[in-house]
Amino acid sequence: MARLPLIDPETTSGDIRASFDRMPVKLNIFRMMAHAEANMIPAMRLGNSILHKQKLSAVNRELLILQAAQLEGGAYEWRQHVPIALGVGCTKGQIDAVERCEYDAAGLSDAERALLKFGREVVENVRVAEATFAGMRRHFSDQEIVESIVALGFYMMMARLTEATETDLDPAAGMKVYDGGKK
Repeated sequence: MARLPLIDPETTSGDIRASFDRMPVKLNIFRMMAHAEANMIPAMRLGNSILHKQKLSAVNRELLILQAAQLEGGAYEWRQHVPIALGVGCTKGQIDAVERCEYDAAGLSDAERALLKFGREVVENVRVAEATFAGMRRHFSDQEIVESIVALGFYMMMARLTEATETDLDPAAGMKVYDGGKK
């Protein structure tokens, strides 16, 4: 059971109510985030821009989101994003490699290996070794590098939100929620 009560979308008003009304599924993570009234809408916009507007490919983005969830112990994010990762084209082998932290796995491309090594250093060390950064530069643009950091940071925050509050896990909503954010 969550450490804080989940906000009932029916009791909200204004922009938060409008945001809930547009959601195809009112996930517990959003019902928890609604406690931070001033932050919910900007956080939702940032999350949506990560999912739908970045130059970084959907597969690479989902690999990073799953990596952040795995390294941070974000069970909620893992459950929600495995179906999304599969839906945007990640393979089970790629997901399994991320889950096991096997960033040299045969099912990963050289670019994905560089991405995941970079992601691990961003999450675990904050600073990134020169060789790791050079590996990213061989495969990704400056924009994609910064977008990778933004995606990792956002999903680290979400994992901290759900884990610190012990937010109850929802059934995986997968592509229903993902596709709902495209509108």
